[in-house]
Amino acid sequence: MAKKIPMQPENFELETNTVWAFPDRGKWATHDAKYRGNWSPYIPRNVILRYSQEGDTVLDPFVGGGTTAVEAKLTNRNFIGFDINPAALERSRQKCEFAFDTTASTRIELGDARSMPLDDATVDLICAHPPYADIIHYSDDIEGDLSLLPMKDFLFEMGKVAQEFHRVLKKDKFCAILMGDMRKKGMVQPLAFETMRVFELAGFKTKEIIIKEQHNCKATGYWKTNSIKFNFLLLAHEYLFVFKK
Repeated sequence: MAKKIPMQPENFELETNTVWAFPDRGKWATHDAKYRGNWSPYIPRNVILRYSQEGDTVLDPFVGGGTTAVEAKLTNRNFIGFDINPAALERSRQKCEFAFDTTASTRIELGDARSMPLDDATVDLICAHPPYADIIHYSDDIEGDLSLLPMKDFLFEMGKVAQEFHRVLKKDKFCAILMGDMRKKGMVQPLAFETMRVFELAGFKTKEIIIKEQHNCKATGYWKTNSIKFNFLLLAHEYLFVFKK
């Protein structure tokens, strides 16, 4: 007899400091690691429970594999998700097709994070995991796909994203984004802090800077060999920025 998959994480506790590590990335409900680059469900769960209330509206404009959408449903939050990639929308909708006793609604549509069909100040929380510039390409040629852009162009477009986030979020509410750095020709490119600065220029205040440790990277063996050969350190962390409007 197959083991029944739990609908909620076992022995869950909110994180209480600024270093987060999830060696067991979380496999409750419909979560899995099959969508490349998706984040651990422990991240949106912590953000949603700390910065919103049941019945609030949570927005993820980079819905990707649907992790945030599932967590919003499991925590009884209304959810709005957009993605520019139709394949991501299909996967996210499938992930949310499970029976669960909730009064919350789930809306997942094709859309661009730089221009969303939402009224001003209508969202209670933004919880998003954008691409890290062009480290992972999520499409080959979709117009407007930020994952196809080099760092400089990516940051310019993220300025538009930040302004749109600021527009749709309610006053005194929070926006959380996960972002990592890059390495080009052996040198670190501080994509995360450059992104943080973009959001501050859009009017946000930085409430928290959380260091999230990376685990189970599939390319670790390859990169470990090269890090020794070419004398550079592996990037083993990302940053979760929590902004306040």
